[in-house]
Amino acid sequence: MEITQICATEANLHLHKHVRFKGHVQTIRRMGNLVFLVLRDRTGTIQAVVDNQALVAQTDSLACECPVVLQGQLFPHPRGGAVELRAESIELLSLTTATLPVEVGKSSKVESLTLSAMLDYRPLTLRNPKVRSIFKVAAAICRAFREFLQSEGFTEIHSPKIVSTGTEGGAQLFGVEYFGKQAYLAQSPQFYKQMMVGVFERVFEIGPVYRAEEHDTTRHLNEYISMDFEMGFIESEQDIIAMQTRLLSHIFSFLNQFCSEELKLYGAAVPHFDSIPQIALSDARQLLKEKYAWKGVSTSQDLDPEGERLLCEHFAASANSDLVYVTRYPVSLRPFYAMPAPCGQLSASFDLLFRGLEVTTGGMRIHEPEKLVATMEKRGLDPSSFGDYLQCFQYGMPPHGGLAIGLERLTKQLLGLPNVKLASLFPRDRQRLTP
Repeated sequence: MEITQICATEANLHLHKHVRFKGHVQTIRRMGNLVFLVLRDRTGTIQAVVDNQALVAQTDSLACECPVVLQGQLFPHPRGGAVELRAESIELLSLTTATLPVEVGKSSKVESLTLSAMLDYRPLTLRNPKVRSIFKVAAAICRAFREFLQSEGFTEIHSPKIVSTGTEGGAQLFGVEYFGKQAYLAQSPQFYKQMMVGVFERVFEIGPVYRAEEHDTTRHLNEYISMDFEMGFIESEQDIIAMQTRLLSHIFSFLNQFCSEELKLYGAAVPHFDSIPQIALSDARQLLKEKYAWKGVSTSQDLDPEGERLLCEHFAASANSDLVYVTRYPVSLRPFYAMPAPCGQLSASFDLLFRGLEVTTGGMRIHEPEKLVATMEKRGLDPSSFGDYLQCFQYGMPPHGGLAIGLERLTKQLLGLPNVKLASLFPRDRQRLTP
């Protein structure tokens, strides 16, 4: 007798066939001489019915989350709309050795956990189909990001994560002892992707970055995944914005196509757009003060979380847009390598806000070595500490720029998650180093 190995989503294609299924026992329902099992694999779930009395007795050793191999025949479910596996043999691959702290198969039970409990039991709570779907969406975002940029002539790079100096002059750095020398965890691949513009002209990277962030909020992580790209021979930051607009359109279309079920679990609506509105930071601040009585932080020229939220609500109502670019940040608010705008006090840089939260920072970079050194010195930085970085500029660099997208923030906003930590597999914040 031929037996076909299947996964859950293929069951409808093999009605009346004898099949083998490998997965975890998600739920067990015992009804006297019948036992119903919901089995979960990487693709979804399938119900199995056990009515052979010898097998019913064998199920006494089963517990939720046990990995098993079932063989049997597939039949239409008596109530229609699904397929049921009539078990003919059960192989238990390993036993659970502890009582489950939460019923993984019930999203209501998992969602009722505190954030701390959700993260303390992370190896288990990630098995919940709804929680797991967050990371299927995140993986799809990365895949679409990579596919689009490769189609636009970008080359993927992998830069070091142990570095000798800070990208932004030493702020928010994690120090590392490196064979008797002082080293740091990389805040960003910024220096390296700029160097690689001189090699490939267009580069991108998906990788972890580290910030010794003092804040422990719903929007901050100390380790997160940054999706970066950098491109040469541009005329202004508008070339970067145009590229990202098309990139995001591709990502969202990709998610609609390949993650529709995961999006449904969160009632997530994917934005559709041909363009994304822009507003200068000074105009945004004036708008918020005049129309929404926003006060902001008196010591800052930037937008605070309330300002970002109000601005996004304004553009959602006035322009039917979930996204808005905030442009023309003061040079003083940007890193030393940010290109000044023609007026001098402002920079050719931008942030992208998505449903109330900054998800992207980018802009044009200074590409002339004399101006770069002068800017460093003006910021109190020693150019000799950045010798390797400056080397590429000394031998000629084209006008260039790029951006960084926070994967966890983008995922959080898309799915409407209350905390960015929920979009990180094993988040790192000020308090958490485990699991």
